[in-house]
Amino acid sequence: MTTTLLHLAVDLVVGVILAYGIYARRHHRGDLACAYLALNVGVCVSVAVLLSVSTASALGLGLFGVLSIIRLRSDSISQQEVAYYFVALVLGLVNGLPSADWRIVAVFNVLLLGVMYVADHPSRTRGPQRRTVVLDTVYPDEQTMLMELRARLGGTVVRHSVSEVDYVREVTVVDVRFRPDPAAVVHGAPAGNR
Repeated sequence: MTTTLLHLAVDLVVGVILAYGIYARRHHRGDLACAYLALNVGVCVSVAVLLSVSTASALGLGLFGVLSIIRLRSDSISQQEVAYYFVALVLGLVNGLPSADWRIVAVFNVLLLGVMYVADHPSRTRGPQRRTVVLDTVYPDEQTMLMELRARLGGTVVRHSVSEVDYVREVTVVDVRFRPDPAAVVHGAPAGNR
């Protein structure tokens, strides 16, 4: 029991670091930070409780049930946010095993947090950015549309793909990859990333 509570305390610490120390500080979305922490702690507690059952099939069935309720489709989230969900889930699994060697658990915790810290660091986002842009007209030619995208995004369009043209509502939806002009960058990092 003491070992399980210790594992839960460690998981709570690494979950808070992932959700609020890394994700929320960079992306300013408290709703997803809360979801990451809840997922992390929920998986950790579920694994610890299921491991107290003597039947291995109960563990597998229970874990399958826990993981099947997680829905990533309810809101539009980026691949980056899916990565945070995955790491929160893995941290919960690793820390929920009270019989695991503490050294291995500590190494995995540090490794996973370190990977997310480096992979999602603001200095890595200086490449092309992605936006889905809804233009309030249907453009007769691609060059006119590209000039409008450049003006709206304040940068150079690297790649674009028209995903929808609606002649009734007179709307064009475009998936755009672009490089912001230096004047659009605030203090060396794209606006919103810190």
